[in-house]
Amino acid sequence: MRTDTTAGIAAWPLPGFAAPMIERLARFRRRLLRVDRAHPWILDAVVTALVFLAFGGPDLLQPAHSGGPRDPQVVLTQLPAPVSLLFQAGLILPLLWRRRAPTVAFGVIAAVFVVQWLLGAGLRADAALLIALYSVALRGRPDRLLWACVAAAAVMVPVAFRVAGGALRWEVLFFLLCAVTAAVALGLVVRARRAQLAALRERAAQLEIERDQRSRLAAATERTRVAREMHDIIGHNLSVIITVADGGAYAAETDPARGREALLLIGDAGRQALGELRRMLGVLRERGTEHTEAPELEPQPGIADLEALFDRVRAAGTEVVYHSGGALDGLDRGVQLMAYRIVQEALTNTLKHVGPGSQVDVTVSADEARLRIRVRDTGRRDGTVGSGSPGEGHGLAGMRERAALYGGTVTAGPTSGGGWLVEAILDLTDHSSLPNSAGGQP
Repeated sequence: MRTDTTAGIAAWPLPGFAAPMIERLARFRRRLLRVDRAHPWILDAVVTALVFLAFGGPDLLQPAHSGGPRDPQVVLTQLPAPVSLLFQAGLILPLLWRRRAPTVAFGVIAAVFVVQWLLGAGLRADAALLIALYSVALRGRPDRLLWACVAAAAVMVPVAFRVAGGALRWEVLFFLLCAVTAAVALGLVVRARRAQLAALRERAAQLEIERDQRSRLAAATERTRVAREMHDIIGHNLSVIITVADGGAYAAETDPARGREALLLIGDAGRQALGELRRMLGVLRERGTEHTEAPELEPQPGIADLEALFDRVRAAGTEVVYHSGGALDGLDRGVQLMAYRIVQEALTNTLKHVGPGSQVDVTVSADEARLRIRVRDTGRRDGTVGSGSPGEGHGLAGMRERAALYGGTVTAGPTSGGGWLVEAILDLTDHSSLPNSAGGQP
């Protein structure tokens, strides 16, 4: 996640000068982090060298003097150059592994620090103890930080008693303890800031994953809806075409006029299927540039369109008897489309598995709470339901999925008279949160 390093520059007194400088610093920091990730020992060596130049070099060139104007009784031991260099190495070189093993580095430096002050010698390189303590607060284990703080405070006591006398000792000890506290506080602040940034990056990555998952889920839901609509549209019309074609092939030998009528019915069913398919694809097709014309949309079928559906089924040789009750025209468009598709799928199964010559009773009734749909066929003339149960395949599953959107149920099974019954009950009490077309474009 990239952060805009120039945000807020307009509030600076000299924005034209500040923006390039901050951008250069940000680029330098990114390069430094890349180098550190690839070769971490380089940065450790650079920090160690800088500490030596800042504190160790002056000790070699100008050793600490004894006494002072405020307390002339203070005496510091002047170590020979080789010994002083040895103590500086013991204080500064452990900083090389201050990031990989901060507690060990602090322990070695603290031990050298205690030995040095027990000899009465003072070195500017003692600042390495505070740097090591800062590293423990930044990178060490929290349970070891308390012991490191206690050890740092303890080793400051001989320093205070060596460099000052009388009441001044407590002032020096207070100053040294403040330095220890500042090193620990700085390490904890930087550690907390890094943890916060890491949590923000993790949260951003998690949100991105959730966004992708929602997109995939929405795409899968849309594919399921399209597949269901395509099954209802194409499956029904193909069943009508197949049934009429079979009847026309039989009638062509005995009554050519009936064969010609069957061909006309096949053409009408094919054109209707093609028109509905084009409307579906027109809705799904992305609208391109401004010169692309929008697809011509028509309302999805409702309960009022059931009569046209029954006419097509009757043309295929199946008698349909329709009964209705209640205020069906006032139902929500989504509920009407749902009822239409359920009836359409039930009739499609009848055409597919029973064939022409049967009778289908369709009942659609509504009250204030429920919509009931009942489709019952008489089965084949020989008393069977045909090869393959009408409930097999995707048809019944699609009906149940549609009914579940409205808290409804679908049951299907053979009847005692040899036919097949499909019954659906939809809940009308609360569907305000559902899409208007329930899976289709109005």
